[in-house]
Order: sequence, then C-alpha cells, then structure tokens
Amino acid sequence: MSEKPSSGLVYECVKCGAKVMTEELELRGGGVKCTFCGYRVLKKIRPPVVKRVKAK
Repeated sequence: MSEKPSSGLVYECVKCGAKVMTEELELRGGGVKCTFCGYRVLKKIRPPVVKRVKAK
C-alpha cells in the first residue's frame, strides 16, 4: 500500500492498530469495520496541528 497524503479522514482500529481511510470504509459498504481484522471499534486520529485560540 502506498502512503500518500489525502484529504480524507483516517481512523485507527482499537484492536489491531491498523490505519483505515474513509474511502476504504465507503468502498466496503459504508459500515464501520476494520478492513484487516474486522473489529467494529475505530477511533478518529487527530491531526498533528495544534490549534491556538487567542483569548480576549
């Protein structure tokens, strides 16, 4: 698999730790399920960018 950046969301399987793209979930019928182990609990990976909010 090639690791190229895309605009889609990335989820991580809680059980096996595999990274699953949103496009892969949509191709497999739209269900929330790990494409490697079949576990149904995925967590959304936060982007590495830190948001800074200026206080008033």
